[in-house]
Amino acid sequence: MNGILCMNKPKDFTSFDVIAKLRGILKIRRLGHSGTLDPMATGVLPVFIGTATKACDMLPDNEKSYRAEFRLGVSSDTQDSTGKITAKYDIRISESQILDVLPSFMGNIMQTPPMYSAVQIDGKRLYDLARKGIEVERKKREITINEIRLESFDEKSQTGTLFISCSKGTYIRTIINDIGDALKCGGIMTSLVRLSSSGFTLDKCFTFEQVQNACNNGSIEDLIIPVEYAFRSLPEIKLNQHQTKLYKNGVKLDLSRINNISDDINIYRIYGFDGHFIGTALTDKENNILRVDKNLA
Repeated sequence: MNGILCMNKPKDFTSFDVIAKLRGILKIRRLGHSGTLDPMATGVLPVFIGTATKACDMLPDNEKSYRAEFRLGVSSDTQDSTGKITAKYDIRISESQILDVLPSFMGNIMQTPPMYSAVQIDGKRLYDLARKGIEVERKKREITINEIRLESFDEKSQTGTLFISCSKGTYIRTIINDIGDALKCGGIMTSLVRLSSSGFTLDKCFTFEQVQNACNNGSIEDLIIPVEYAFRSLPEIKLNQHQTKLYKNGVKLDLSRINNISDDINIYRIYGFDGHFIGTALTDKENNILRVDKNLA
């Protein structure tokens, strides 16, 4: 069994909890996931099975989208409703004030990872340090916000909902925290749903119950997406029989003997002469060669 199983991660499960439970259901050890979700979050979690686990960290499409609920007027140590309240603000924010600050969170911006995160500094997870009451300096990282939209806001309760489309590595609760800082009123995330990740969408995801039922009735393969789907945005190259044999053995191929090579593209998805997906390859135009990037056959 090889491919991608899109899970709808339930609340209060860590991403590793999902993997552990699926190992019990599928009776397979070789599983991995792409894009960690906090326990309070739900939604899209692509799980890679068998040889597809090689692709976990190399997906060409890293865009993700979320729907996040928030509350203004309060701050917490985790930047969400699961943490300890650290401040309360006696201030009322209007919808128009939120709309005024949202444009400053668009595009390429710098973000400081929260202390309660899996980021490592000197080999130690930040959340381990945070639980001991230790706070360390964190370097800001560039992220990209493609879209941020206020879907609703209730001025009486100071609660609302945001839609955010962003790059890999973006902390949604930190965006809400920073919006609260910009409004000088504090802000925490109260719920989070990942709507899409690397091209996989929530409507294509399954629950544990659905996966278990599919295993019981022998239709589990129907739920699994071929790993090549994750690379559909890359242009393809089809090799002949001789090239396929060389490529599978890691041999660099002569670019001048390969069709459909473009001057402005340097990564491709590769198919063998039999039409089966093999993996990805990189072009080295200076040396006129095509070399293996990742063999997923």
